[in-house]
Amino acid sequence: MKLRILFAAALIGATGFAPAIAAAAEPQEVRQEMMKKVGGATGAMAKMVKGESDFDAAAALAALTTIAEMAATYGEQFPEGSDTGFETEAAPAIWTDRAGFDAKLAKFKQDADAAVAAAPADLDALKAVFGPLTQNCGACHETYRLKNS
Repeated sequence: MKLRILFAAALIGATGFAPAIAAAAEPQEVRQEMMKKVGGATGAMAKMVKGESDFDAAAALAALTTIAEMAATYGEQFPEGSDTGFETEAAPAIWTDRAGFDAKLAKFKQDADAAVAAAPADLDALKAVFGPLTQNCGACHETYRLKNS
């Protein structure tokens, strides 16, 4: 019995079955969870940038890696028909200006990958990559996220 459990665990890990479970969820839910991860990573770095917590190179790199991983597949979570439901804040502009939305996501991914590659070793280096990332977030949210009234 233990051998079967170990084999199943190895199979799940090797095949990426766990992400497939997430993919089975509604895209609105998946993208909300992805944005929560980005928000958490951004928040951790913001505390460092603001001096509310000490700079931690490993934590900064982990946060940047999380953002880059989310940026890699975030656009896939906006298929046609996912513009409503699940308290989505996705603006109709995502679907009426898909090229613009995709361009913003590509820029975000590019800057996230560059930030990971830079592997900030001190606070000034983190600030240098943090600014462009948060500017990407703001620019995208301005056009492609519904405002809460």
